[in-house]
Amino acid sequence: MTRPLLDVENLTISYRIGKRWIPAVRDFHLQLAPGHIVGLVGESGSGKSTVALALMRYLSSNGRVESGGRLAFAGEDLLSKSAAEMRSIWARRIKLAPQNAGAALNPSMKIGAQVTEVLGAALGIGGAEAERAVLGMFHDVNLVDPEKVADRYPHELSGGMQQRVVIAMALITNPELLILDEPTTGLDVTTEAVILDLIRGLMAERDTGVIYITHNLGVVAQLCERVLVLYAGEIMEEAPVDQLYATPRHPYSLGLLNSVPRLGQSKADSRLHSISGNPPALTQLSAGCVFADRCEFVIDKCRSAKPPLEQLGDGRAARCFRWEAVAVYPHPKSNAPSVPRPTGDASHKEGGTLSTQDDAHSLDTLPFPPSGGRGRGMGGKCQASQTSARLMRVTDLKKHFPVAKSLEDWLRGRTPAPIRAVDGVNLTLGAGQTLGLVGESGSGKTTLSRVIIGLQERSGGQLELLGMDIRNSVRERSPDVLSKLQMVFQNPQNSLNPYLSVRQALRRPLVKLRGMTPAQAEAEVSELLRRVNLREDYADRFPDELSGGEKQRVVIARAFASDPDLIICDEPVSALDVSVQSAVLNLLARLQEEHGTAYLFISHDLAVVGYLSDVIAVMYLGQLFEIGAASDLFQPPYHPYTEALVSAIPVADPEHKAERMLLHDVLPSAQRLPSGCRFHTRCPRKIGALCEEEAPPWREVDAGHAIRCHIPLEELSALQGSFLRPEEIG
Repeated sequence: MTRPLLDVENLTISYRIGKRWIPAVRDFHLQLAPGHIVGLVGESGSGKSTVALALMRYLSSNGRVESGGRLAFAGEDLLSKSAAEMRSIWARRIKLAPQNAGAALNPSMKIGAQVTEVLGAALGIGGAEAERAVLGMFHDVNLVDPEKVADRYPHELSGGMQQRVVIAMALITNPELLILDEPTTGLDVTTEAVILDLIRGLMAERDTGVIYITHNLGVVAQLCERVLVLYAGEIMEEAPVDQLYATPRHPYSLGLLNSVPRLGQSKADSRLHSISGNPPALTQLSAGCVFADRCEFVIDKCRSAKPPLEQLGDGRAARCFRWEAVAVYPHPKSNAPSVPRPTGDASHKEGGTLSTQDDAHSLDTLPFPPSGGRGRGMGGKCQASQTSARLMRVTDLKKHFPVAKSLEDWLRGRTPAPIRAVDGVNLTLGAGQTLGLVGESGSGKTTLSRVIIGLQERSGGQLELLGMDIRNSVRERSPDVLSKLQMVFQNPQNSLNPYLSVRQALRRPLVKLRGMTPAQAEAEVSELLRRVNLREDYADRFPDELSGGEKQRVVIARAFASDPDLIICDEPVSALDVSVQSAVLNLLARLQEEHGTAYLFISHDLAVVGYLSDVIAVMYLGQLFEIGAASDLFQPPYHPYTEALVSAIPVADPEHKAERMLLHDVLPSAQRLPSGCRFHTRCPRKIGALCEEEAPPWREVDAGHAIRCHIPLEELSALQGSFLRPEEIG
């Protein structure tokens, strides 16, 4: 390395808490060359975001970089720069895409004006030229209807759309250094793949250096060249990415890699590995190794002496006295056996019947009678027969959002087409079963869940739960129905009232929905906490005293408080660290075994969905396009859209280089749906006018597995035979 773009040595970053300065990050170092990318991984609270802000000289007023460290950018000492000089650098040369997109956007300005303002300040570009550049960048980051997005305010966009706007804002000035702090956490896999390609292109074309901060080890494996593993403010391990994933040398790195769910893993045969315990408080660091209390390799020396960051050769370093023992321990690359499932498994004793019959008019034109054989017509249904009674039935469910008339609409006397977010979905879910729902942002997954739970009124169709017809609004539903149907949301912070203690949050559904007396509810609170692996003393804590994983456990306990038959889980683990994610998934699997509760599990992470689900449904533009058992869904033939989703999965193995199926164009607007097959505008396997003009039929692959596609199954099998297979992933 001749002259690094970024050269950091012995950087210690402290925060003032009360009258004390507490070192949050200690002795951090990093070298980054132009056109290269380094990944920073670690749990929440490890110091990753603090490092990002310090590298930009953008710490809050109670934060500082201690003397004695070095922070050089392109040969310039950033620590000696004035605020005015740093503002000039921030305008164009160093850009940060933060994790919380909502907080990064100005709520009082339209989106287009915000990005145009960045162009004007950095490059002096304005007017029509700036507008073209902004719309072009919005298209590049997969934003549907860029013109409409530019004319909206931040609160009118989904979280995923806000994140793409922030990424576009960071990329549009072609910076020399790009710092990405969890930039794709809330994005679906296809959009994430587009963003990662954009980053690669920027690095190649502009020689941009990139620091990528994430807890997604799959993204790091596929994108980064080197990786630094942080824990409690210290570098635990540093290595080229291929070497770290092949033979981790620190117990923490090993624990993170073992916690990643692999496509093909299932709750039926294994439990996910998770790291027990919690990171230490910065005010209570011991004299020994900061990871000692959670380490499976710990010895007495680890608790009394702090291990140095030992150089191991070949560009590797590890802060561990026992790195040699870790190097020979089983890890994902060694084909180590999975954690055995506890005996007494009852998850498959309770099943259900799952059917799909959208667009009945297209099913009437099937060329084959419903015979149940491979490649035959479905006759309108895909069924996986199980033994249990039907729990929930969704019939031709629709949710259409009306669109306000524009001035032109008023003058022409026309009514604009509605947004058909959910457009005729049929599902049947059995007791104790998990139905996974996957698809890109904008496919209708969350809208479907909100209609089922009663937060939005349906435009048409029927919803039955335990044979009862469920009314539209949650306000119209009886306490009995409310108790049987609960929901776990993506963001546990927004799901909990900050002014209610854990005890109060759990006691409320016990009294309101289960009719318990205050004394009975008090006793049950302790039992609920025990079930989600939280101590009884957590009952008196408030949400701001809990970690992200602990908050989500409380939300799950609250969902189970009413003893529900069905829980809708909308991205419940996407914002969690990988080790916490595995613990929550194990918790959901165990609670399902104990209570026989069914889940409707929504996620853009196909490996997570595959682990917990019995059946998976793939949704696109308001309709289901594929449905089948989780064990079969990723085996060819599958729908070309499913093929694209699977191919976009960032696999936690740097050696895995699968061919990726690139989708044409962007997701169409649900207001202006394509004719024929809704996927034909993006499908690389489109066979011509048939796909463009006629709605595709359902084709049964096997019993319980069907796809909505014109392409004959035999032809799909041949096309996909050499493509990505589950056994090649992880």
